[in-house]
Amino acid sequence: MSHLAAQPSPRRRVAASPRASAFTLVELLVVIAIIGVLVALLLPAVQAARESARRTQCVNHLKQITLATINYESANEELPPCGLLDPVEKVYARRAYEAVDQFNGRMHSWAVLLLPFMEEAPLFDQFDLSIPVDQQAGDPQATFVASLACPSDEASGRFFIDPDFASGRSFAKGNYAGFTTPYHNDLQLLHPGALVARPNTLRKITDGLSHTMAFSEVRTSPEQADERGVWALAWNAATLLAMDMHHNSDAAGSIFNRFYANGRYEYQSQTPNHAGPNYDTLVHCPEESLAAAQLDGMPCGEWVGVNPTSENQVGMAGYQSSAPRSRHPGGVNSAYLDGRVEFLSNDVDPVLMSLTIGIHDDYVGRGHVDAQLEASK
Repeated sequence: MSHLAAQPSPRRRVAASPRASAFTLVELLVVIAIIGVLVALLLPAVQAARESARRTQCVNHLKQITLATINYESANEELPPCGLLDPVEKVYARRAYEAVDQFNGRMHSWAVLLLPFMEEAPLFDQFDLSIPVDQQAGDPQATFVASLACPSDEASGRFFIDPDFASGRSFAKGNYAGFTTPYHNDLQLLHPGALVARPNTLRKITDGLSHTMAFSEVRTSPEQADERGVWALAWNAATLLAMDMHHNSDAAGSIFNRFYANGRYEYQSQTPNHAGPNYDTLVHCPEESLAAAQLDGMPCGEWVGVNPTSENQVGMAGYQSSAPRSRHPGGVNSAYLDGRVEFLSNDVDPVLMSLTIGIHDDYVGRGHVDAQLEASK
């Protein structure tokens, strides 16, 4: 009997299950650390690129303003006034002179007058220049104008409201202002810059358009009581700048002679983003906002001319000045009357800055500048 041997059944091969892969805690922490380092490296570059784009847009707006100024001059044969302000007669040392009181007049700014030359004619048509800017029907002054704002700042959505000096109306804010004088804003007709209450003709700009700085940037505050940057108001620190470089009466021979920079007090002049000892003189600098303004690099103080009991409210006792300001690292963009825009450093020499603001540079502080250059050799 044949006997068939039992064939062994093939052993089933069971596939070995792969070992489940997973990050250990140490590996996870390493990955997170690497990602954090990459973000830390990339974020400043991204922020720098964004600021560069914003700064380019700010420069373009400044060029547009300057070109509008040139077109205004071509149409009117004079530069725009700093605003619709009526000078007042004052007396100093028994001599009469004209001072500028920002509350005396209709207070429309140069920016309002330039609107038709900036493709904003419909907005300009809403203004009635025959009545004060704080009494306009329809409140056109409350309109935010993008071409009058620098995106590096946060002017959009910010308003100035003052029941005492601006009838409680809302005023939109922007970021550009014009230089009226290297001295005090109320003395702009005595020592003029490019934009003054009585409009300059080009022949008065004896230094030449390419050497006369007309516009720069200003910052805004979220405080409604802070007028800095208000584009429709011809007020100090709103659309008007004065750097507080004092006139050297002894060197010039008189306060009424052409401006001569007083180098002894240059440390207090309002250079870009100036943090003190002087400050932007405002209609109000509320105590509750003063500390925040100081910490944010925007020191302010109340203008003595606001006090109705003060003697010589404007003029020699006015002391109105304000600094150009921006959020660009290291300085501000500034425009010259020939349309050129340059970056003005926070470390600019104050006397040299005053030379570019005054329109009679052959008479502005040459002795001090020559001595300074000689000392640097």
